[in-house]
Amino acid sequence: MKYAWIAKHKTQWPVTLACDVLKVSASGYFEHWRRKDNPKPSKPGASKRISDEALLVHIKAIHAEVKQEYGWPKMWKELLARGIRVGKERVRKLMKQHGIKARGKKKFVVTTDSKHNLPIAENLLQRNFAPEAPNQVWTSDITYIATDEGWLYLTGVIDLFSRQVVGWSMRDKMHTSAVTDALRMAWFRRRPEPGLIFHSDRGSQYCSHEFQAALKCYEMKSSMSRKGNCWDNAPTESLWGRLKVGRLYGRRFATRREAMDEVIDWLNFYNHKRLHSTLGYVSPMTFEQRWTAAQQQDRKSA
Repeated sequence: MKYAWIAKHKTQWPVTLACDVLKVSASGYFEHWRRKDNPKPSKPGASKRISDEALLVHIKAIHAEVKQEYGWPKMWKELLARGIRVGKERVRKLMKQHGIKARGKKKFVVTTDSKHNLPIAENLLQRNFAPEAPNQVWTSDITYIATDEGWLYLTGVIDLFSRQVVGWSMRDKMHTSAVTDALRMAWFRRRPEPGLIFHSDRGSQYCSHEFQAALKCYEMKSSMSRKGNCWDNAPTESLWGRLKVGRLYGRRFATRREAMDEVIDWLNFYNHKRLHSTLGYVSPMTFEQRWTAAQQQDRKSA
């Protein structure tokens, strides 16, 4: 059994590393041994208080799984989602006592090439970051990641309804084709109805004739932030902050390919697993799936 092998060799190999190599959940490993040590089930209606030692094991396992991205509020929500009933203040104090915290914050500069004579679209979004359904408003932005080979430019497209990343592209140069590729990926994955608002900054890539022609081809409406106002595209700026602080800060990438693999891994984690406070502490995919299920139920009831 994999769990038995990990336990036998845990003095030679870190538990989280062994779990990763054997493709088993670290939290599942700790839960297995917790149950083995406490085989007797609780009486019906009884609420058994988990010990600090057992709780710390769960916290450390989750902390390793999310690669140090959660502070105590998300850690508390994650514990509840896994059926571990515990007070948030207890989680906060235990994490502080043992020095368990989210990766440190750092300011990141995002550049926008707005010094051009290309047409600027009207700001249709007006900071209305809460559309009523998927595929009504997408936002996009470009950021960059340092590697030993040079910069890697990442373009992302998110659906504001669920904050899900629906399209992306990564290039070694910040060309218009990069943002067009991210748009194309999003369109092929989602196939939105005509009239979707596509919001971005005033960068030359988004203002280009090539990109604007692509928006018209997909029957989308172009919307752009006001000059020098990053708050007009705050959700996408926030996405880059989560990526860089949660996964990239302090890392050195020898090649662009290495950085790309890390970004793709994080995007999958973000879409499928990362708890999002704006969505009531569920992942973007879970939020949209629940909304879709509710819509289907309403149609059946009608």
